[in-house]
Amino acid sequence: MQPRNMSMSGVVDLAAVKAAQEAKAKAEQARAEAARQGGGGAVSPADLVIDVDEAGFERDVLQRSTEVPVVIDFWAEWCEPCKQLSPVLERLAVEYNGRFLLAKIDVDANQMLMQQFGIQGIPAVFAVVAGQALPLFQGAAGEAQIRQTLDQLVQVAEQRFGLTGLVVDPEAEPGGGDRAAVQDAPAGPHDALLEAAVQALDAGDLGGAVQAYKNVLAEDPGNMEARLGLAQAELLQRVQGLDPVRVRKDAAEKPQDAAAQIAAADLDLVGGHVEDAFGRLIETVGRTAGDDRDAARVRLLELFEVVGAEDPRVIAARRALARALF
Repeated sequence: MQPRNMSMSGVVDLAAVKAAQEAKAKAEQARAEAARQGGGGAVSPADLVIDVDEAGFERDVLQRSTEVPVVIDFWAEWCEPCKQLSPVLERLAVEYNGRFLLAKIDVDANQMLMQQFGIQGIPAVFAVVAGQALPLFQGAAGEAQIRQTLDQLVQVAEQRFGLTGLVVDPEAEPGGGDRAAVQDAPAGPHDALLEAAVQALDAGDLGGAVQAYKNVLAEDPGNMEARLGLAQAELLQRVQGLDPVRVRKDAAEKPQDAAAQIAAADLDLVGGHVEDAFGRLIETVGRTAGDDRDAARVRLLELFEVVGAEDPRVIAARRALARALF
């Protein structure tokens, strides 16, 4: 029941390429299981806001998060800011029409959950997506900020994890079942190719995975899942044969060598040191010229694809890159 930390763009390590694919597969399995159990009906708007306690956390939050993003509102009766924030979240849960589920947790009655999430003050709002927890914001945030955060959450949940949300029927009876039905997503035209990429990754065939993602993009250049998978698979393919000690030694001894800095940046990102990777390449852009400068710039843009355009670290690095270039 211990929540796991998660960047909205994922942690980039040797399992990163498979993470989104596995989560999406889990979501599809959950939808199929719900259909087999007769969960084909829609949920009521009242079912979009639920009270959760420690006993039901795994069932109501962790398991449900494989079907729909779950936003958690940690609150207490004595908390005045909570009384301002909670009604806004409840209204937005209905307005977003099943794109996320709102779980309300009373911290006074659920101290263990408060401790597990490391909450120092309330209100505090988290999300759980595909079993992974991430902080959204703390305090009584303005509605514009909340909407922006929720928009980002549902976009990432759909694009990275295949979570399309719940089907809501205003005339449905509240509490119609233990598991709300999720929208049936028909198989896409490229599902077989994407599955081939996943199978190649499982077999350690990075070249095969790269080709499978390229096959999807050849027919559908805007396919976000394939773009992400390709960028991550190519990154892992590049670092597969590197000697980390030698690469870092070369980078330290040759600050002007664009190739050395590019290789070190790849290792930085694979190790989860996102800011270090970006900073290294931005500095290389600033201190080199010609083909070397362009190579560092292009690699930086490729690493942006790995992390995700919506990640705040990417947004900040894009600004820094613009300053370095101009």
